[in-house]
Amino acid sequence: MLEYLENQPRLTGNQGRLLFVAILCNLLEFYDLFMVGFVLAFVAGPWKLTYGQSAIILLSSGIGAILGAGFWGWLADRIGRRKVLVATVINFSVGTGILALTPENGWVFLTVFRFFVGVGVGGLYCVVLPLVQEFMPDAKRGVATGLVTAAVPVGLGLGAVLGAYVGPIVGWRGLFALGLLPVPLILLIRAWMPESPHWLMRAGRAQDARESLAWALEISPQQIPLPGSEIEQRPVAWHEIFQYPRSIAVSWLGNLAAQTGVYALYLWVPTLFMQVLKTSPARASYLVAYCSAGAFLGRIAFAFLSEAIGRRASGVVYGFGSAVLVILAAYMRNMFLGAVSVFWLLLIATYFFADGGFAVIGPYAAEVWPSRLRASGMGSAYGFGGIGKIIGPLGLALIVGSSDIIKPEASVAKIVPAFIYLGVWFALAGIVYGFFGIETKGQSIRQIDYELAAAPRDST
Repeated sequence: MLEYLENQPRLTGNQGRLLFVAILCNLLEFYDLFMVGFVLAFVAGPWKLTYGQSAIILLSSGIGAILGAGFWGWLADRIGRRKVLVATVINFSVGTGILALTPENGWVFLTVFRFFVGVGVGGLYCVVLPLVQEFMPDAKRGVATGLVTAAVPVGLGLGAVLGAYVGPIVGWRGLFALGLLPVPLILLIRAWMPESPHWLMRAGRAQDARESLAWALEISPQQIPLPGSEIEQRPVAWHEIFQYPRSIAVSWLGNLAAQTGVYALYLWVPTLFMQVLKTSPARASYLVAYCSAGAFLGRIAFAFLSEAIGRRASGVVYGFGSAVLVILAAYMRNMFLGAVSVFWLLLIATYFFADGGFAVIGPYAAEVWPSRLRASGMGSAYGFGGIGKIIGPLGLALIVGSSDIIKPEASVAKIVPAFIYLGVWFALAGIVYGFFGIETKGQSIRQIDYELAAAPRDST
């Protein structure tokens, strides 16, 4: 049955619309996640937040994402992709909406509900990519899922634009209230999108799988033959992921290194622009919008690069390119080309690599696992990588001085060691993909399953 999907030459209208819904989910999800970075630029001064308090606010979502990715990923392998997708949309959108009720100087309130937003964001990311992969033909899988991740910098850019132009009008609470926008997606997903055919086959629901495939391919279900024998059903146990040590190494360490570097940039750059370039919060948001544009172009480029040169080589380019650029940005922070800051230009280029590489990192973290553990494995990797959401922002806070009130001297004086810290993590990502990577380019999901099942312990 699945060969009809694997060998499909081009996408149908339903597959294209599925891709659009997945992109929209990611866009609104990461708008919710990163909005706090722009809100922090508005409240840090009036609330007199220290670097330590600011870091706690920023890293709380990382703790939530660790738990959310593991839990929702495991549940998606147990009860299905679609149900979990709906639940995670409710989780992160309602959590963000509640943040509009944050009291003045309520950084603890902000921290607690940022945690719940992180739970939902970590879960959605780890279910939407496997869902899209399981509806795509082999030749389109890397590009399609890479394009889904391209919505992430668009979500960041949306936050930047709203922070620059809408924030001064509606206030930071209004920006959080806009986080309720994804709620209507729930009705669309429930009414229109079927369950993954791969998951339905593993659940022994061959007839439902046939109808799901027919929906994706836009043909009559009768054109797809049912299997001649009953499908064996196997319950999913989360601890089975430890039977695949190489998958753990490349997905866990790759995610940890990447998330440590990029999330520190995401959450601190608006504040650093204010202090290094002496700008207002609105102007800092405006400058970040250009960084988001660089990140978006990077995601598109790496999505196609993963199909052109493979997942491993793309990961190497991502890691070392990001490391070189972020360190250069620190050393050249005081240079200008006319009236244009070199620090700003190099951060745009850094976002192209550091964020763009997630068009490989996210989908690849799902591809290296057998299909019955795909969401669980990816959830475990994204959850483990979520430690980076903590040690990235916290690492910068410790380097610049966590007990200091935010002021120009604190960040500018120590920006070089802070960015070298991030560069080392990016370089680690390049090393991991180069030495531990499993090439999945051109292989069907079933072929990957067969290879992993044949020798799960031979890859240490």
